[in-house]
Amino acid sequence: MMRRAEVREKLRELIDSCEPGDALPSERDLSDDFGASRPTIRAAIEELAQEGLLVRRHGRGTFTNHRKISQEVPAAAALPPAEGEWDSEVLEFGVVSAGARLSMRLQVSPGDDVIRALRRRVVDAAPIALEEIRLPLSIAPGLTADDFAAGSLYRHLRERHGITPATAVQTTEPTVTDAIESRLLGVPRYSPALLFERTTSDTHGRVIEFARSVYRGDRYRITNHLTFGPESG
Repeated sequence: MMRRAEVREKLRELIDSCEPGDALPSERDLSDDFGASRPTIRAAIEELAQEGLLVRRHGRGTFTNHRKISQEVPAAAALPPAEGEWDSEVLEFGVVSAGARLSMRLQVSPGDDVIRALRRRVVDAAPIALEEIRLPLSIAPGLTADDFAAGSLYRHLRERHGITPATAVQTTEPTVTDAIESRLLGVPRYSPALLFERTTSDTHGRVIEFARSVYRGDRYRITNHLTFGPESG
């Protein structure tokens, strides 16, 4: 049987292929298509509805939600360091197949091997974030779990593999924690959180990383310093 996290990823792929307002197949059909139990399908749909990706309408079914409005912020030369003493705990590490959705992010084939690491970020001894990091195995086959726990991953890539991270596209949006995230972060289920998704490229324009991070909404804040020009609205 497929796990809920895998079902949720499959549903995300399905949502990506739909137009806003499209109806999802029934839970029975999804159960048959995914090879998962109906309670697992129902729980995954509920979590995606909590994130705002789906809308459940009583007696009518489940529908994809409207696209979110995006706003681009000009890049800074470098990110300032966050406050506090940061540590990393690697919870999971291994090699997996890219799959359809991730292969588009990393610009690899769906069957290509990908390094996957799940780590918990701890600040001043309190868990604050979960980071799921995935890189093509071909770019750094010697990476180990220790590389994700000690020091800077980007420094390891530069010094040991000759890969220089150069640019990244990162999105930030509100979300809520699911059951697993809540347990690992020590917060109630459906707690407010911030979701970061980042795609990083090297100096040759090659995609080297896709990271998905969930930060506790009660412990993390972003401050932007803005400068207004004569054309500002």
